[in-house]
Amino acid sequence: MSVNITLPPTNQLSGPEDSELETSSDGTQEEETFSDWVDEDDTPTKSLFDETVFPSALKTVAYDKETHGVDIVEVGTTLKLDFLKRVRLINYIRKSQSSPAEILALKADNPLFSDDVHLRPVIEDDPLLLLGNDEWSDDEDDKSGDNKKIAEMEQEFEKIRNRFEDLGRRVPEILAESDTPQEMVASTSSETAPTKPRDDDTHYFDSYSYNEIHAVMIQDSVRTSSYATFILSNPQIFKDAIVMDVGCGSGILSMFAARAGARKVFAIEASGIGVKAQQNFEDNGYEDVITLIRGKVENITLPEGYTHVDVIISEWMGYCLLYESMLDSVLFARDKFLRAGGLMAPSQCRIMANLVEVPSVIKENITFWDNVYGFTMSSMAKEVYDDALIDVVSADAVLTNDEAIKDIPIQRVTSKNLDFSSPFVLTATRPGKAHALLLYFDTWFTTDGADVPPDAEPTIAKGEGDVVTTDVLQIKARPELVARRKSSMGPIRKKSMSGEEMIKDGKEVSFSTGPASMPTHWKQTLFLFRNPVDVKEGTCVSGRLHIRKSETNSRELDAEIHFKVQHPDLHTKDLTPAKETVVQSYKIR
Repeated sequence: MSVNITLPPTNQLSGPEDSELETSSDGTQEEETFSDWVDEDDTPTKSLFDETVFPSALKTVAYDKETHGVDIVEVGTTLKLDFLKRVRLINYIRKSQSSPAEILALKADNPLFSDDVHLRPVIEDDPLLLLGNDEWSDDEDDKSGDNKKIAEMEQEFEKIRNRFEDLGRRVPEILAESDTPQEMVASTSSETAPTKPRDDDTHYFDSYSYNEIHAVMIQDSVRTSSYATFILSNPQIFKDAIVMDVGCGSGILSMFAARAGARKVFAIEASGIGVKAQQNFEDNGYEDVITLIRGKVENITLPEGYTHVDVIISEWMGYCLLYESMLDSVLFARDKFLRAGGLMAPSQCRIMANLVEVPSVIKENITFWDNVYGFTMSSMAKEVYDDALIDVVSADAVLTNDEAIKDIPIQRVTSKNLDFSSPFVLTATRPGKAHALLLYFDTWFTTDGADVPPDAEPTIAKGEGDVVTTDVLQIKARPELVARRKSSMGPIRKKSMSGEEMIKDGKEVSFSTGPASMPTHWKQTLFLFRNPVDVKEGTCVSGRLHIRKSETNSRELDAEIHFKVQHPDLHTKDLTPAKETVVQSYKIR
């Protein structure tokens, strides 16, 4: 789901001078209660379908019925909408600017009636939200004077009144730009349908059971050479060490560790590719060093005689770094199996952000549908804004500075810290049209697991010449493997001076997945703006990014971006006040 809401400017998101975007208040506003929201007889009310304003809600309802053919009261009665569903309906109409025909075609099972994002008023103190139950019901039986029925209705209305009073208190909090993402108002249903146990793992592990995805990852030279360089150039870490490879896949990292002199490697794999990994270990003469353990790391035990490991290696990173939530499993392994003082490789990742101008992405995904062989198919593009796009973006598309959004020190971070809310301040370095917020991540392998300084720059691979190639990675192959290697595989290449220069003891390694680096299989993550932002040099786009695991699938992510735009004054160069705050939400799946 994607929600694009324009809110009044707030003091929440300040300019660059307030990098933390702290909440501010002048202390003059009092908390609103239900009584503050109650409709009065003569409260100006705007039509649901045009700009006409009438002196009361009932007159507006009558106007919409006569002019647009929609009796909102009758719609609510026909669909048997309760109080909160009626609130959602009115806010939905105001927000989406739906046509009368679209509203009359709504069914009671439409998802909008359960989507709590529509509980946020589009018009403050909207009188239509406060129509009483009597206005919403035209059933003569309900007005028959049956005292028992009236008493039941009064009790139910009192419950609804209390709920709405609570909603009135919570709405300002929901709308505020706080350090936590917007919390959707909980369902008021008194009955909870039984749910089947959710399975977020089967599809995930099945997707890694085939060769194609492993070929893509191994052929990502930035990725694979970074792991290989760190493992093979640090014998003081890996020689005689006990190593765990969480999610070993085809087994490539486990074999790097074995080649580096590890005494024992435990290769953990829950997908079907583990069978081929075992064969790879045997074909390369490492079956005595590497032990494959099938299953989720949360469910395994180490063989007898082993309780802890010295090093945990894992290639757990997904799109937008955290997609697929494999890091949670790696952290579980760290807490259960890594000895005190042991090392995580990689040891730190950092999520970065900037704004980009990507007309080719817009053309391919949005405007392409405007004319398809002479047909208008624009409806196909509507859902594009609901999901983050994964694509490769060139460095010349970047419009702003790069901002660190989230540091993840893998030696000590906890799973609960992987859901986060972070401020950002992005300043345009040139004019252009910002089509999207772009995220990428940088990764570091340190020899001691220490935190990377905030201003640390990762290694940027500009081309294949900047990554370690296969012939260099073979210089530390086990001598006893030569005799066992089949003739079809060819001889091991001898050490070269270039190899000695590229692989040195005590080497720390880093890489970037950003636009400035050569592309990786992670590409970059794009959050397209429904309304692109025109920027000029000095324009400031500031806000807050919320990312959390999806409530419906823990392998997926929900993202929400709040931002405002401030342009520099032509004369003073000071930033002008923002006119609005924009909120947009996305799925990463």
